[in-house]
Amino acid sequence: MRKQYRTDGLDEHEVAPGPMAQFDLWFAAATAAGLHEPNAMVVSTADADGRPSSRTVLLKGYDERGFVFYTNYESRKGREIGANPYVSLLFPWHPIARQVIVTGRAERVGRDETAAYFRSRPHGSQLGAWASAQSSVIGSREELEGAYEELAARYPEGGQVPVPLHWGGFLVVPEAVEFWQGRENRLHDRLRYVDEGGVWGVQRLSP
Repeated sequence: MRKQYRTDGLDEHEVAPGPMAQFDLWFAAATAAGLHEPNAMVVSTADADGRPSSRTVLLKGYDERGFVFYTNYESRKGREIGANPYVSLLFPWHPIARQVIVTGRAERVGRDETAAYFRSRPHGSQLGAWASAQSSVIGSREELEGAYEELAARYPEGGQVPVPLHWGGFLVVPEAVEFWQGRENRLHDRLRYVDEGGVWGVQRLSP
């Protein structure tokens, strides 16, 4: 299966001076285009032996520091980041023939930042963070739902759910960010921002 892309190009002389500003422009365009969950990204990690794993996670914030998402620190990705902090993020915006690839280091955000985000979540999602020992083997769906029901009885809606110590945010500090724009005849545009000692340089990659 093939698709011929007919889109405007990506010129290194017209992009923003830094990757976060360029990401902001593209994220706004993806949102305006009506993409379903444009903040969905594929997070790839690797364990201490270099064996990779990937999953889709929702981006929950970005600024000049980098990209933030939240998870159970004892999940597979949490444990792998603990052993090997280098990660990759992929934003697959297929309907507009664009993708963004981020490579960098993940580090935990502060507990105050985690708590502020946790309290903004729906009550059910707060309980879910406690009920699910993410990535662990469980005996049945009923076991998971039973744990949730116990928590719902302990922390009824309207009350405050404590922030789990095993749950929190990761900030991915980018070392390189590639912007991919689909073009005709597979002559796609690929511009990669790279950190050149604190200054962002832009490289054009062959498609």
